[in-house]
Amino acid sequence: RLLAASEAGERVAVVGDYDVDGVSATALLTAVFRACKLEVLPILPERLQEGYGFQPVHVDTASREGCRLIVTADCGSTATDAVARSRDAGIDVIVTDHHLGADQLLPEWVIEINPHRADSAYPFADLSGVGVAFKLATALASAAGRDIDPAALLRVTCLGTICDLVPLLGENRVIAALGLRAMADSRSAGLQALMRKAGVEAPVDAVDVGFRIGPRINAAGRLASPRPALDLLLTTDRSQAERLAADLDRWNRERQGAEMEVVEEAERMFEGIDPLPPLLVGWKEGWHLGVLGIAAGRLARRFHRPTLLLSVDGGLAKGSGRGVSKVHLYNFLADRREDYERFGGHSQAVGSSVATADLHALREHWLEVAERDWHPDWLTKSFEYELDIPAEAINAELLADLSRLEPFGMDNRQPILRTGPLRLSGPPRRFGRGHLAARAVGESGSAVELLGWGWQAREDDLDGTFEALGTLETDRYRGGPVLRLVDARSWVDPQSNPIDRVAESIGE
Repeated sequence: RLLAASEAGERVAVVGDYDVDGVSATALLTAVFRACKLEVLPILPERLQEGYGFQPVHVDTASREGCRLIVTADCGSTATDAVARSRDAGIDVIVTDHHLGADQLLPEWVIEINPHRADSAYPFADLSGVGVAFKLATALASAAGRDIDPAALLRVTCLGTICDLVPLLGENRVIAALGLRAMADSRSAGLQALMRKAGVEAPVDAVDVGFRIGPRINAAGRLASPRPALDLLLTTDRSQAERLAADLDRWNRERQGAEMEVVEEAERMFEGIDPLPPLLVGWKEGWHLGVLGIAAGRLARRFHRPTLLLSVDGGLAKGSGRGVSKVHLYNFLADRREDYERFGGHSQAVGSSVATADLHALREHWLEVAERDWHPDWLTKSFEYELDIPAEAINAELLADLSRLEPFGMDNRQPILRTGPLRLSGPPRRFGRGHLAARAVGESGSAVELLGWGWQAREDDLDGTFEALGTLETDRYRGGPVLRLVDARSWVDPQSNPIDRVAESIGE
């Protein structure tokens, strides 16, 4: 169908989504389609006005602009209203998506590419939205006889693959590894400008993408319009790239402020509940829609409970939820799909729209089912570690060995080390917004550099003799290995009560 569109000179609309995965998928398809002699109109949803994904209003735009074909990017598998509008407008639809919910709703005339369909024979089902777009783009380029450098595509594909929290295993791990390698030598004016603004230097790793580059791309769609993020990925003009990167950086700072406001207000809602329910559900008028997913993720990690936050606007509440590892949040909430205005997502991340009048009854239903069906262990915060080593074993050689397991991400987590006993060699250094750095020494006198993001409130945990869990990373400021703290507690000599100590280790 795409080759026919190219031969007939048809205009094609690419409709994406506003997050990193959707924006990078839209950028990739737009660039490759244009290289294959297609005239392309990229369309991204304005989140605050239109919601997420493929909407009827996008069909109206495509029709008004003379498009005869729509290709979705990271959306569309449940977009029945938009597909019906396309049929009425005489526009063909190709859906490229990776969200759950395939096989349910789309009519047969729609071409749907989604590895989660029951009839999909593709051997790797966990591609991101941009991963699916990458497959279509490379297949089209091959069929059209276009020679495209895969590195140029992979550096964009790795953005959504890392930031959308798909399992970083199998093909996703290959995409991420090759894409990160390509980013170190990026010829993209936009990516170069954004990396400079985010303080990212080669070699680029998954942390750089997930916590420095990705949030800046996301911030555009969350607080304003995703279009500047798309323009940044597509531009070849260096001055425009610098201006767009500065805009994304500013929106990201604003996003951080709005996010913390929601987190603090929601924390006050939940902290007064005793005992804490298995599922945290909160809503309020005026919460910024663009930050609810990130805020829900923060609260889910803090309380170790799946968390759903919604912003109320009259008769409708819209929001996002984030899960914990042992609860499939999508399947849990999908049982009441008929009660939602809109619903979609992944196992650990969902978005929904609900009638405000139904919120109390829905929350009671969810809590009743969770109390009945969820095992208490699912909601017990615990830490599993891979290595138990003395302080003297934490060195540059070990760091180099562990780095061979990168890129780290969902389901391929960074190895956690346990070490102790340790004692601080001096007072911790406080910096930034609640962070601290310290130097500790082990029994042999070997020094271990410690880094604690948000650890100022836990400084007392490092008093006296203690043991620590952490991930071994490169200190970007001073060089050498640094143990980024995951947890710390007072040291208990295992010889004092070996049986209890073994039991405690097993429990951890």
